[in-house]
Amino acid sequence: MKFLKLALVAAAASVAMGGAAMAQDESGLKLSYNVGVASDYIFRGVSNTNTKGQVFGGVDATYGIGYAGVWTSNVDFGTPNPDQEIDVYAGVKPTVGAFNLDLGVIYYGYTKDKNGAPGSYSYTEVKAAASTAVGPATVGAAVYYSPEFPGDGGEALYYELNGSAPIGEKLTLSGAVGRQEVDASTYFGGATDSYVTWNAGVTAAITDHVSADIRYSDTNKSDYGSIYHAAVTASLKVAF
Repeated sequence: MKFLKLALVAAAASVAMGGAAMAQDESGLKLSYNVGVASDYIFRGVSNTNTKGQVFGGVDATYGIGYAGVWTSNVDFGTPNPDQEIDVYAGVKPTVGAFNLDLGVIYYGYTKDKNGAPGSYSYTEVKAAASTAVGPATVGAAVYYSPEFPGDGGEALYYELNGSAPIGEKLTLSGAVGRQEVDASTYFGGATDSYVTWNAGVTAAITDHVSADIRYSDTNKSDYGSIYHAAVTASLKVAF
């Protein structure tokens, strides 16, 4: 199992790095910013705010095919702490033939993350994703691997298929189906296990800088508690 997970990510990374020179962007450093609010913070089908509202924001930098950024949001896992998530990430987005690739590393950080939990919440993932155009639509797949998942989860692998398609000039329909696998049977005290998640929604471009999204999400583990239940989430985001 360990070899398979590492091989999946390594293989994707090798292909992308081998073709990165085919699509070099010579543009200089660019910065972008985003802030937003949502009725819930759904991450891989699970509420990270205990079904409450979310306020988030981030800063991204790009240089050629490289990118890096910081993103933060309030969280609520049903314990006094943590109450804030701060993610740091970096990677490259080369193009190989008809495929747009995204290879990166993400650190999910949480403030005061050891209070009330059996293990630290903070963890790291490596990411390998690819997408391609199919007519006016875009289809893709992604794999995320963590050597040590939070909650004493051990190794973890998340993989998904996703797609999007424009509906007229201002609307985009998108969705994904994925599976989160966790090796350790002691994940958060054995209360949870691997699960499947899916979502579908519509994003509206209100202006060039403001967008709204309404999305349905669910998992196959609603017996784990309300944070795994089906949800309809509305969000508003400003990017500049």
